[in-house]
This record gives sequence, C-alpha cells and structure tokens, in this order.
Amino acid sequence: MIRIASVSKTFRRARVLDGIALDIGPGERVALIGSNGAGKTTLVRCLLGEYTHDGEITIGGRSPRHERTAVLGQIGFVPQLPPPLKMPVGPLIHFAAGLCGTPPQRILDLAARLGLDTAPILERPFVRLSGGMKQKLLIAIALGRDARVLILDEPAANLDPAARKVFFELLAERAQDATMLISSHRLDEVASLVNRVIELDMGRVVLDDRVADGARLGSLLDARVVVRRADAALARALGEWRFRDLGDAGDIGAAGAAGEAAGRTDAGRVWQGRVAGADRLRFLGMISRYAGLVQELQLREEEAA
Repeated sequence: MIRIASVSKTFRRARVLDGIALDIGPGERVALIGSNGAGKTTLVRCLLGEYTHDGEITIGGRSPRHERTAVLGQIGFVPQLPPPLKMPVGPLIHFAAGLCGTPPQRILDLAARLGLDTAPILERPFVRLSGGMKQKLLIAIALGRDARVLILDEPAANLDPAARKVFFELLAERAQDATMLISSHRLDEVASLVNRVIELDMGRVVLDDRVADGARLGSLLDARVVVRRADAALARALGEWRFRDLGDAGDIGAAGAAGEAAGRTDAGRVWQGRVAGADRLRFLGMISRYAGLVQELQLREEEAA
C-alpha cells in the first residue's frame, strides 16, 4: 500500500530524513512516534507529495509527487496545524464532500459525534473557529470519506477528553477497512489501536515493531534488559517502570544457577521487570531511545495473575 524507498530530505544543508525505507501493507495501523525534530511531519508531507525528496514514495503504486490528484483522492488526512482557510464552514463541508462523493450529512454527523454543533457556525469562516473546533471538523472531513489510507498528524492534539475518546472510537470503527499512519507523541494513547509502531530519531528509523491483532492486552511480559554500561538517565527511566537493577551480568553469571537464568555471562548490567501487555509498545518506544546502550532485550509473555 505505502512504499518508502531510501527517502532523504534536506533543508538548508540540514538532513531531516536520512534514508528512510519502509513498506506499510494494507490494513496495517501504524503509530509513527519520535521527539520534536525527529522527522515525523516531514515524512508525512513527503507522503502527501508536498516536498521534493531523494528516493521513491508510492501509495497504491502511484507517486504522490507526480500523481498527486489521484493519490490524494484515496487519502483521508488530518494535519498537525489547521490550514488558514477563509471559506465558511458550510461551503467547506459541501466542497470537501463533493471532492470525494460523500454526502455532506455524513460529515455533519461525524462532527456531531465529536461534540461539534455545526448549525451555529455554518456561515463562520473556518479560520475564525477555535483550535478544538477546527480539529473536530478536519477529523470529520477526513473520516467522512471512504479513504483507503488515513494519514493523521498529531490528530488529537487540540481535542478535549470527551472528543478524544470518541475520536479513537471512530478510528477503531475503520480499523478493518483502512490503512492508518498516525503520527503521535503519545504512544500510550494509540497503543490499543495500532498493530505496528515505528519510531524516528534524527531522520532515521530506530524502532519498527509489529504487534499481532490477537495479542492479549491483559497479559504480563517478563522483561530483561542488558545494558552495555551504567547510565543515569536509563536507570531513571527503568526505575519509573519499576525495574530492578540486578547488577553486572558477569557477576550474575558467576552465581551458577542465576547465571543460567540470565542466559549470558559477558559484560553488561542487567535490569529485570514486568510490563503489562497494553503497555508493550510504550515500553519499546521508551527503550528505543537508549538503543546505543541496550545490549540485549528479552520480552517473554506469561498469563496475568
């Protein structure tokens, strides 16, 4: 469905994307995570054909840069920052519905589910709406079309808690008929919806993990992390997950049976803990930030007590 082959992008000699290579298949629901400046929004803009870049991108076998009208016709998109549209809300809804052959009422109904009463604002310019109103309307427009691909860039950023809950319910309703790419800095928020998480750091993919749709969120994972050397920041992060510092791997190995349980006796510091199944992606996202320090990572699923 989405193919990204050796894609790089440079702005004023600053390399924002550095050789990204990904294949996202039909029906995959991907969380795209990473800190500010990691390259998430730039990658999204390349997928929409807005930027030139090195390498190749295709969506459904078409280039979003060279066949933009055809590609955008099969995409539902919610931007991180709403565009400064001066068009009134009513004409905007009819215009968006006409582009994709969707009944305007479908968009209105979705807006209502998100808590946006469109009746009083139909004549108001879009640019004069509040941030939350803009986001709800853009989500209703994106989900109101029968798009094969949904690309959502921090879509819940301006939503109130009630609308946020409804939004993820709406996405869950589309889980079987759309490929999703959701850029978010809150992995815990989308963990129950996605079946793959990709993390970018400095324009490169540092984590690409798939989770089976049948994974039991009520399970517990026995986790073991071996790090190359002691690091205060990683120690704090693991401490927040209630991991125990078992000491040096070599010392554990010398303890006989404990060494056999550890499975290795070379240098490195060992941390042990448990991770709830529902938090698996969030934990992997955290640990990936210390990829240069992690020597070994083991996750073994067991039934929750």
